[in-house]
Amino acid sequence: MTPLPPVPSPLADLAVVIRSGVVESRHLGSIAALAADGTVAWQTGSGEQILPRSTVKPVQALACLLAGADIDGADLAIAAGSHTGEDVHVDVVRDLLTRAGLDEGALACPVDWPEDEPTRERLIRDGEQRSRVRMNCSGKHAAMLLACAVNGWDTATYLDPSHPLQQLVRSTLERLSGETVAYDAVDGCGAPLFSVSPLGIARIFRALVTAAPGTPERKVADAMRSYPRFVGGDHHANTDAMLRVPGLLSKGGAEGVIGMATADGASVSMKILDGNPRATTLVALSVLEALGADISNAGDLIDLPILGGGVPVGSIEVGADVRTWLDTAPTADTAP
Repeated sequence: MTPLPPVPSPLADLAVVIRSGVVESRHLGSIAALAADGTVAWQTGSGEQILPRSTVKPVQALACLLAGADIDGADLAIAAGSHTGEDVHVDVVRDLLTRAGLDEGALACPVDWPEDEPTRERLIRDGEQRSRVRMNCSGKHAAMLLACAVNGWDTATYLDPSHPLQQLVRSTLERLSGETVAYDAVDGCGAPLFSVSPLGIARIFRALVTAAPGTPERKVADAMRSYPRFVGGDHHANTDAMLRVPGLLSKGGAEGVIGMATADGASVSMKILDGNPRATTLVALSVLEALGADISNAGDLIDLPILGGGVPVGSIEVGADVRTWLDTAPTADTAP
């Protein structure tokens, strides 16, 4: 496998951690933003492709739709999401498997505890073990198995990169991003993972929200926005962002990747080089606000305190390069 470029260049100072007035940490990375009309509002780096992780689950869900899987509403949202393993999520995953004529043994994702803490503690008290159905990617895997079942494709090899479904995922990602995949990898859940640049991710998210109503692309965006709890879960950043910002589409991924788009087509994506996602929602929403989004209800999604002894002693703020861009970016009030 050809290795990824070691360091995208040039990097942007995207976020800073301030403790007791001292800069404790900085998060560097690459970012791309599109205005509502699709023009590039901001781009750093030289367009290097990254591993987008779960940020491109909406594309994988779209491929399942295009393959003929009958999924909509909560089914489609969980296929495009990273759920937190609550009982309501597991019920939807099991229903998808039943409709495919399969059981949980067909899932090829790893076993895991649910990310939702109360659910995890309850399962441990009840003596239950880690399971595949509680793993945050099980919705995507169940939808993939349903797509295979309706086409008569082999379900045992559904994660093989050469499988017809995974080839459809690849071609769909290339079509929406306007890029050719440069690198193949394996995601944490075992699914094939295809590289794309932050700009390509921004294009994907814009394509989903601006697609004509009723098209498969728009169905994915609408399901995620109508059923945000199935994209994440209670108190999950993606879920809360879509609940609080009207018309927002949001999907983060591991290792500091995120994509967002507003209803009018403004979009943003980034990759934090050190892989820490703690500032991605803050930075993405700040950029979208400059492009016209109303984030007045974002609350603790952008107000990120740093604690010392259990009380705030600092904060996480946008970095110097983001601040410079925000100070000079045309806003909805100033744009011609």
